[in-house]
Amino acid sequence: MTDPGISVVICVYTEDRWEDILAAVSSVRAQSYPALETLLVVDHNPALRDRLAREYKETECVRVLANAGPRGLSAGRNTGIAASHGEVIAFLDDDAVAERDWLRRFAEGYADPRVMAVGGRTEPVWASGRRPAWFPEEFDWVVGCTYKGLPPGRVRVRNVLGGNASFRRTAFDAAGGFATGIGRDGDRRPLGCEETELCIRLTRVRPDAVLLIDDRAVIHHRVPAPREHFAYFRTRTYAEGLSKALVARSVGAGQGLRSERRYTTRVLPAGVVRGLRDALLARPGGAGRAGAIVAGVLTAAGGYVVGSVRARRSGTTFSPAPIPESTEARAGSEGGTHE
Repeated sequence: MTDPGISVVICVYTEDRWEDILAAVSSVRAQSYPALETLLVVDHNPALRDRLAREYKETECVRVLANAGPRGLSAGRNTGIAASHGEVIAFLDDDAVAERDWLRRFAEGYADPRVMAVGGRTEPVWASGRRPAWFPEEFDWVVGCTYKGLPPGRVRVRNVLGGNASFRRTAFDAAGGFATGIGRDGDRRPLGCEETELCIRLTRVRPDAVLLIDDRAVIHHRVPAPREHFAYFRTRTYAEGLSKALVARSVGAGQGLRSERRYTTRVLPAGVVRGLRDALLARPGGAGRAGAIVAGVLTAAGGYVVGSVRARRSGTTFSPAPIPESTEARAGSEGGTHE
């Protein structure tokens, strides 16, 4: 495929992020590879939907939609997929801004027809101005960013990371949409892994599918002050364990934990060693980083055990989520129009 048309979906849920949302949309509109359209999918917040519709009423190729499914990020993404027109659908977090060549790097990846997904690199923007000394780079996924241990360059991966990712439309035709019941629901417990489950499901139905991460496709993700504290770190790692248990229940532990085994047996021990070495050399935060890695592993493991027990008792299973029909959304009746 040459020069695919790319639709960008940004899922939003709160007016507290108003300035962030505007910045995210502006970064898409400034791309060197123009987006076909930008879809703002509002998660069951009529006031925010109406405000955004007014903001972008005269803006071409920006549309504002209501989440057509149950509350949560997965259903919002499915709504955006259904309403979009592009051959490729890209997803951007509502509190992130994309660098100018973000979509260009995605488009380059789809020159190979086997490629079904391309993700990018997400850099943290700390509210305090710099990384907390105790916060290990190996756990940057806690704040939705690319973590130490992922290979550099354009490389093949098991799954892309949802806040900075794109999929060929035919990937959803083959595998269905994002499964609800796994990912985030506004400000409730910070669950995740919905993109992991989708990517594993995709490669099951399309064994020839290639999934890539290109670290030149860069976005900058805002990390608010509360997420710089250990209390959030602990909550998020526990929620990740819960989410991994749901993924393993859905796709099996072999696939669901394949990448995590390498991460916990190679990347994290090396991080602990670096932290202890820095502590011996009296460098700031070394002991804290080593301790945070150990605490993160134990907390995630605890969440995984609890999640596994709950899933087994409740008989929880997940099936491919159907992409909802959205005739009104495709017509562009809210927000700007699409040429």
